[in-house]
Order: sequence, then C-alpha cells, then structure tokens
Amino acid sequence: MKTRTVDFARYSSIRIGPVAEVTVLERGERVPEGHFLVGGANNLLIGPHPPPLAMLGKDFSYCRLEGERLIIGAATPTGRILSFCKKHDLGGFEFVAKLPGTLGGMVAMNAGVKAHETFNRLLWVETDAGRIEKGALSYGYRYADLPGAVYAAAFEVKKGFDGALAEALNALRANQPKAPSAGSAFKNPPGDYAGRLIEAVGLKGYGLGGMAFSERHANFLVNLGGGTFEEAIALMRMARERVAKRFDLLLEPEIRIVNEIKAPLK
Repeated sequence: MKTRTVDFARYSSIRIGPVAEVTVLERGERVPEGHFLVGGANNLLIGPHPPPLAMLGKDFSYCRLEGERLIIGAATPTGRILSFCKKHDLGGFEFVAKLPGTLGGMVAMNAGVKAHETFNRLLWVETDAGRIEKGALSYGYRYADLPGAVYAAAFEVKKGFDGALAEALNALRANQPKAPSAGSAFKNPPGDYAGRLIEAVGLKGYGLGGMAFSERHANFLVNLGGGTFEEAIALMRMARERVAKRFDLLLEPEIRIVNEIKAPLK
C-alpha cells in the first residue's frame, strides 16, 4: 500500500487538521484494521491526534452503466457524477449540484437536499462486508449504518436529467456561507431546524478565535482564518448546552469528529 502526506489544514473543507501520513488504497485493497477512511474530508473535523487514516485512490473513482444500473466508485467526486448524469440524460442525481464530497461520503451519511437523498435510488453498496442490498441496511435522515468502508454503490437508472430541478435545488444553497466549513454542524431535529435553534440562543455570528457560527446561516461553523479544532469543539459544545437548556433538546452533530483523544460535546 502507498502512503501520502496530507496537510488537512489545506485538504479538509473546514481547513482544520494536522499534517498526517495517509494510506492510499488502490484496486483490490481494503481499509486496514483500525484506520479511518477520510474520503474528501468535507464533513470532517479532524483533531490533532487522529487515528491512522486512509483514503481511496483513483481506481475507486468511476461511473459506469450496466444495463438498468448506474455503478459509482466511492472516490468519485459529486461533480463527476453530475456531469455523467447530464451526459447520459439520467435523473435522480440532480441534488448533487454544488454538493461537495464523494460518493462514499454521500452514502455514509445519506446526503441530500430536502426529500432528495442518496438512498432514494440506491440498490446495493459494496463494503468491507461485501455487497449488501439496500433492504438489509438501516438508514434515515443523514444517517446510514454501514459495516465498514464504502467502495462502490449501484443505483436504479431513471431516464431524463431534470435541469430545472437541479437549478431549484441549487438555489436552496444560496444562503450557505462561502467561508471554509464542514457543512451543517448539527442535524435538523424532527420538525425544526438546527440553524433556527442556534440563532434563538444568540449564537448566530458568534465567534471564538478563528471560528464562528456564520452570520449567513447559524448552523454553519465557519473558519474565518486560523481556526482550530479546540475552538470548533468549544463552539459546538456551547451551542448544544444553550439549546438543551432553553429547548430541552440535544442537538446531534452532523460533522464527524475524528480524534483519538476524545473531545465529547457534553
């Protein structure tokens, strides 16, 4: 297996993390035991003491049609998925327009916009445990219980790419901040919005060091420059505590926190 030196303060979407040696997997290789698969690092907050890390190499980046199925490698960027679907006039993936990340991350968190989610047209997932049919998996809103890393997935083909739908879903992201972030900090609780709750407890635009809850969207934790893991954790902990005290509701993180020395959000 090859390794690659990655500066996660540059590689991760939130621009936080150490310089670390990462194992790069190619065709036929699987994630070594004890390693965490980082993917595109778009919804990750990587601490100064991460576990051993791995990422998928270029062999896992592909889209191909097999009859009535679309097979996608887990390292395939969302932009490539969108381009392939446009080129072949395939519907069902319009929601990935401007959605950062790779197919593996999309499956792992059932990424989506409103009612348009990754699992809607999923048929099976190839993982460390082999090929698993959708019906055998537990999943829900921004959640999928997967037995190990994702290497590929298959989806039901739907003819007809809907450009108008892609534009409409794109417009929903117009209020998202431009500053580096890891996407939504917390999952929306049933019947409510994490951003509304964070704003209600006075934290919209509130900052600590180089990190802040965005002025544009309170549920986005943004790096204003030089933000640290410790500052991000402190803000997330503060938001959870204030929301819990006022609304008797515990916000569940959507950002994945990757650090061997635990930083619990009490």
